Amino acid sequence: MKKLVILTVAALTLATPAHAIVGGGTPQADGVARAVVTIVGSRGNFCTGSLIAPKLVLTVAHCVQPGADYKIVGPDGAPQLLNVRTVAIHPSFNMQAMQAHRATADVALLQLEIPLKGKSTVPVGMPNIPIPVGSRFTIAGIGVTVRGDSKSGGTTRVAALIATGQPGTLQIRLVDPVTNGVRDGIGACTGDSGGPVFEDKPNGAVLVGVISWSTGPNGAAGCGGLTGVTPLTLYRDWILQTARSWGAAL
Repeated sequence: MKKLVILTVAALTLATPAHAIVGGGTPQADGVARAVVTIVGSRGNFCTGSLIAPKLVLTVAHCVQPGADYKIVGPDGAPQLLNVRTVAIHPSFNMQAMQAHRATADVALLQLEIPLKGKSTVPVGMPNIPIPVGSRFTIAGIGVTVRGDSKSGGTTRVAALIATGQPGTLQIRLVDPVTNGVRDGIGACTGDSGGPVFEDKPNGAVLVGVISWSTGPNGAAGCGGLTGVTPLTLYRDWILQTARSWGAAL
């Protein structure tokens, strides 16, 4: 069991063409993938975020903790780093709970100094409640496809997963519908933390959660088993209020 962080900026900006999401996630540059961005920290961490307004990126709290500076990689993987002006972490976030894969407010917003061009924004919503076991969601991220291989991260990939366990307003656990989490399958991995989780709505895909953690098969350490999601059901109002306080409308 592990946090989905820690790759180097050098690996991100200098690596040969790479992928994201273990187990065969599909490379994608259009559709929901156009909202996906890469976040890098001055301590070498590397996460995923979503552009929800021209100057606003949604990600997870554990990726943007105090004590480091954060930047957004320029569109299309260009070796250009855009400055982050402000980071807002949900006040109820608890790092120990997240590390234990318990539900917590693993949500954060980044305000950019200038609008991010070359990307599309995505609407922020909430999952349909109640969430039945077997409900389908699409995840996206720029993490590694091979655990421990930093050069295998950096390109946006998407994957369709289904809800398992007891999904609710506090946490959703997703698995590959083919492997059901009992053997290696598709799922989030290092670098996918903060990536968007989409649900299909009548007007198209809506961002309804963020990727928080992963496990290997049968709950072992690693990737390709469970993908832990923080749904936005309890946090959408905070996102909207924070955006308004920064002068942005969603």
